[in-house]
Amino acid sequence: MNERYSSTSGDLAPSALTQLLRRRWARILFILLIMITVFAVITALLLVMRFTADRPVEYADVGEHFKYGSTGGERESGLPYWVFQVMPRVCSKHMPVPGAGYESLGFIYEEGRDLPVGMSKRHNLGMDRTFINCAVCHVSTVRHTPEEKPLVVLGMPANTFNLFDFQKFLFECSADPAFRKDVIVPEIARAMEERGEHLGVLDRHLVYPVAIWLMRERLTMLGGRFGPLLNDTPWGPGRTDTFNPNKVLFNFPLDRIAARERNAAVDFPSIWLQKPRQGMQLHWDGNNVMSEERNKNAAFGTGTTPPTIDLKAIGRIEQWLLTAEPPKLKSEVVDQALAAKGQPIYAHYCAGCHGTNGREFSPPGGDTSRDCLKSEPNDAALYGPYVGRITRIEDVGTDRHRLDSFSYDLVVQLGTIYAGYPHRYCHYRKTFGYANAPLDGVWLRAPYLHNGSVPTLRDLLEPSASRPPTFYRGDDVYDTVRMGFVHTEASRYGRNFFLYDTKQPGNSNAGHEGAAYGTQLSDEEKDALVEYLKTF
Repeated sequence: MNERYSSTSGDLAPSALTQLLRRRWARILFILLIMITVFAVITALLLVMRFTADRPVEYADVGEHFKYGSTGGERESGLPYWVFQVMPRVCSKHMPVPGAGYESLGFIYEEGRDLPVGMSKRHNLGMDRTFINCAVCHVSTVRHTPEEKPLVVLGMPANTFNLFDFQKFLFECSADPAFRKDVIVPEIARAMEERGEHLGVLDRHLVYPVAIWLMRERLTMLGGRFGPLLNDTPWGPGRTDTFNPNKVLFNFPLDRIAARERNAAVDFPSIWLQKPRQGMQLHWDGNNVMSEERNKNAAFGTGTTPPTIDLKAIGRIEQWLLTAEPPKLKSEVVDQALAAKGQPIYAHYCAGCHGTNGREFSPPGGDTSRDCLKSEPNDAALYGPYVGRITRIEDVGTDRHRLDSFSYDLVVQLGTIYAGYPHRYCHYRKTFGYANAPLDGVWLRAPYLHNGSVPTLRDLLEPSASRPPTFYRGDDVYDTVRMGFVHTEASRYGRNFFLYDTKQPGNSNAGHEGAAYGTQLSDEEKDALVEYLKTF
């Protein structure tokens, strides 16, 4: 009889059954091992894909790209998207209006948008990250009455946005005891639930706790370095200190920087019609004639570095800005007969420095070569005598803090930012005054002078002793009579406006006055000149 079977039932012998079960279990374990391996590989691939992905949110329309597209700043400086969203809840006491959102800082929210204008989003390091882009300084709103729906204008100075207070909020919030994972993560979960989304286990227990810790450490470090600048004269909305933050990054000892270099805030400039500006000495003090270098340095202010800058995205904006035009002031608010009287006054007093009108200010020709040996504008006479050129500080007489802040030492250091890259800076120069800018869209560029110290164009035509010594900045309601934003209200729309004091360092409203600048014209002539400028 075969020993593999019992003598009575024909069943497998115990030893054979054991071997069969072992084989079956071996197959099962082998299959499980394969499944676990496949699962582990897939999980690893998904994690690799998640944490190595670098995807900005993209926009087909160039205007939307300008408002919300990335410059690459999120890669180095990006804030975790959901942490950014809940920070006003977690740190409400540090907002200008306690309990308010980012609108209280002058950010603009368009209907249906989850981020304000000037904030871009990129999936990077396993999460959505957000940071500022060019539009945060170069988009704002305007309305003719408080009840009117504001018009969003691309390319105009962001006169409502308070960058100083935004930076201060980030530093103060990150230093607050409430800025910790057991407070922020539940707020993120609640915010996501309000949108019908769910915070996953990995995000809840690993990704965001680590991100919050890293964000706190980084902002604490930056607050320690940049904090001394925030102890100087507050900038107020629509302004920034352009180059002193660069000195911090270059490790200049702030306590040894001359007082005349501090408190150098200037207005955000308008950025329309860049093509006719090519080759001009601009950037307030005319320190560069190459718009490409100026744009890359501006992108540096949005958190980019040479390895992280998104040149393709910035190039798209540069091309658009070559021909982008400002909107015209409503024709019904312009007295055409009075404007006609103002035209010859403008031609006599203003055209030599600012161009024939709001569109005709460029040379008919001229070399705009990128050759570093050609650092000065070519064919300068074709600009009109002085458009896009420098007026000496002794002649224009305006506040000199911004001029002095751009020092010879800083020029040298700027040349090192893109060292080893094809787009290394080679056109920055120290100058001796301020540049004469074209006046396209001048009605939207209030307050006036480089530091925004004069609220309206009509005030600019008065001697400095007769200009408002204090006024409020940050309103978007437009005064079509005096040409400037309403500056007498302390608050509106749940926002507190900024009281600008011309007696503070860097805030002087002196200069651009005297017979050559039209401040000795009669009131009738001044009114006619302002009316003509409304057509720009």
